[in-house]
Amino acid sequence: MLRVENICAGYGNIEVLHNVSVEVNKDEIVSLVGANGAGKTTLLDVVSGLIHPFSGSVTFFEKRIDRMFPEEILGLGIATVPEGRKVFPESTVTVNLEMGAYTRKDSKQVKTDIEKYFELFPILRERRNMPASLLSGGEQQMLVIARALMSRPKLLLLDEPSMGLSPLLVNEVFRIIEEFHTMGVPVFLVEQNVKKALKITQRGYVLETGRISLQGSSQALLESDEIRKVYLGEN
Repeated sequence: MLRVENICAGYGNIEVLHNVSVEVNKDEIVSLVGANGAGKTTLLDVVSGLIHPFSGSVTFFEKRIDRMFPEEILGLGIATVPEGRKVFPESTVTVNLEMGAYTRKDSKQVKTDIEKYFELFPILRERRNMPASLLSGGEQQMLVIARALMSRPKLLLLDEPSMGLSPLLVNEVFRIIEEFHTMGVPVFLVEQNVKKALKITQRGYVLETGRISLQGSSQALLESDEIRKVYLGEN
């Protein structure tokens, strides 16, 4: 579905990613884990079209997308939930959700989808007429996820969805991500919380200083001595 091959990329003349290759298949939740500064967000920037790679390729359903612009990539069905809960602060929850569907022409179905995501995120129904700036951090995270889903993506990119949330809300966000699997929405999850990410995904990649250091089934990675020692603090 998504294939990233030998990507070298960065900002200006500084190379952050060095020959990175990952892939996401249909009906999978795949994680990319690693420490802060490893280059995880840079890889999402490449996939979503925010930056173009120095070399390598990105294909989506066998179509090259690494020279496309973000709006073109969104039109193909890749939606991104960026790091930092970027809502439209002065707009209501409902308007934020409608903005997520701005590429769609089926207004009747848009309303149906808003109701569907109010079912998935009941707190958003309660806050539907409230400006997004007044929501808590956890509520804003739920809003930006639901807004991305409003485009009916074929693939959802999630960048650090647990960042800055309380442990209780972290559990809730990861529970919701697991539900995407039952909904048939493939997810590429970028996350610092290695244990949580690997527990809900089928496969994982570990990124260290811009290079893939480990990859495999999530269960195998959780049982890896290196992961347990470096990321989980176990001996």
